[in-house]
Amino acid sequence: MKNILKIVFVIIGTLIGAGFASGKEIYTFFFSYGEKGIIGIIISSLLIGIIIYDSLRIIKAKEINNYKEFLDEITPKGKNKKLKKTIQKIINLFMLISFYIMISGFGAYCSQQFSINQFIGSAILAIISWLTIRKDIKGVVLLNEIIVPILIIFLVIIGILNITQTDILNLSDYIIQTNHSNYILSGILYSSYNAILLIPVLITLKNYLTQKKDISKISIIVSIITIILSIMIFTILIKVDVNIQNLEMPVAYVISNIYPYLKIIYAIILLASILTTSISLGNSFIENVAKEKKQKTKILNFICISSVLVSGIGFSNLVNNLYPIFGYLGLIQILAIIIKAKKD
Repeated sequence: MKNILKIVFVIIGTLIGAGFASGKEIYTFFFSYGEKGIIGIIISSLLIGIIIYDSLRIIKAKEINNYKEFLDEITPKGKNKKLKKTIQKIINLFMLISFYIMISGFGAYCSQQFSINQFIGSAILAIISWLTIRKDIKGVVLLNEIIVPILIIFLVIIGILNITQTDILNLSDYIIQTNHSNYILSGILYSSYNAILLIPVLITLKNYLTQKKDISKISIIVSIITIILSIMIFTILIKVDVNIQNLEMPVAYVISNIYPYLKIIYAIILLASILTTSISLGNSFIENVAKEKKQKTKILNFICISSVLVSGIGFSNLVNNLYPIFGYLGLIQILAIIIKAKKD
């Protein structure tokens, strides 16, 4: 059970990034659809569980060591190698950009909440990421074992506080629907772009899988936790009393105005969320592109130093614009994974 929880915490740590913990992702993909967004959350979380289950089965059975091998396994034999390389480059670019955005978001939040120079805040996270990733996957797992349970407990407590003050049977009285497109598609896109980030992480975790039956337990636990945490964030957004579309961090707004005594705790939680995601992304990117051990250190040094240099970029635009695009690209991958898993 210990190894199962280790894997679960790393997966949740990757999912709960700045966009999730700040409420921006939940607003964009679910809350903006009104009460139908709850259905979208359930569909998305179940699909994430299916993707994790099928991917881990393939990774473990075929002893996959990197993303290239995974792509070779899920795509038909003899297909265009250039296409596979292009897909891999796009995914690597997405992970690197997301890593940069996490570093930038950390710096921006430090500047906003604590009046710390943005570049100094970004440098702090870059250094922590560098120190943790140097320890390879063991450092990533250890950090998530400590931080993720605290994140889960805090978000559940805040969510319960909101639920007790809300008539959940009449959610339409609290939520103004601003998005009238397909809420089911939105939920699928959310799970799709998260799959792009998750699969490289799952590959690095394969050695923690001791029994095949553990895969189903991991998938179920992750789906349940994702549903609970997403609904908790959803209920927090109900308390926003201004135009939520204009808020970069709607959850931070609610806590600052309604639960000011929890402001510092939330700040720590948000920064920890960014930290766990940035480390998972950075580690996965390096595992994908490094051909030998010596290269890993050079690549690690490069991404950490360059992340500080580009830390003026915010993550709000990434959530609103780039994530849905990668969600559509990820749909092909999801179908390929499910088809491959069914054949095996």
